[in-house]
Amino acid sequence: MSTTHNKAASTPDATTGSRHTVPGSPKAPGKPGILGTSGTPGASGKPRTPNASENSRVPSEAPAGISATPGTAPVRGWRHTAAWTYLIMLLSSLAALIVSFALSAETLQLARHPHQQLSCDISSAVSCSTVAQSWQAEFIHFAGMSFPNAFFGIAAESVFVTVAALGISRIAVPRWFALCTWLGGLAALLYAYWLFTQSMYVINALCPWCLGLMFATTVQFISLTHATACIQRIPSPSSSASRVLHTYYRLNIDLLADAVWIIILVALILAKHGSVLLR
Repeated sequence: MSTTHNKAASTPDATTGSRHTVPGSPKAPGKPGILGTSGTPGASGKPRTPNASENSRVPSEAPAGISATPGTAPVRGWRHTAAWTYLIMLLSSLAALIVSFALSAETLQLARHPHQQLSCDISSAVSCSTVAQSWQAEFIHFAGMSFPNAFFGIAAESVFVTVAALGISRIAVPRWFALCTWLGGLAALLYAYWLFTQSMYVINALCPWCLGLMFATTVQFISLTHATACIQRIPSPSSSASRVLHTYYRLNIDLLADAVWIIILVALILAKHGSVLLR
């Protein structure tokens, strides 16, 4: 029993030595004609649109200037959008601004009536006037004048409110501006924490308004850092630090870290003045 094989016959060219296909023989099967991949048209002679399975076999290319690594891709999800991150920053900055105005009013009230108790004087451990009369409350001097810390809070928080409004509006800002904003937020956080430690362990009195300002500044810095990493893409998407931050926010590790951060602050307050606060 014989089997006939329908193969394409090729013969050598006597003049050139190259091989050519004998007319009438079928062509060897090729790859599907996907426009942009193999460069050959479909059966009708027109470029054929690739189907879903063919698309899945086409390798994706990273945008120009960005390496195709998971760490450089933008973090997806509603928590990482400009609307959410800058909204949290706006609310916390507004809270810090309101507290700064309240502290300024208390400072002026104390200046007019030095021996009068303030509305936030609850006990010896919780007393705004005790904190306001310390040198730490007005340690910045210029041209022979001292300036209360609350005045600087009004100026700084007004800037952060403006930046948050720009972020919610999706107005593009230069990278240097975004970096300077983050550095300003870090400076505000360190300033608030220095005042917090001075109040806790040196003055030995708590100011409710100061505590509110410290917690508001903490949330402000958390949201500002989130927006700087996920929206402004600082540091550079091609850096190793960017890949670390990508994983940090993509896996929602930041939620756990932020919760632990706040719990530690509350624990420090309770450890020092818990017996007075919980009476």
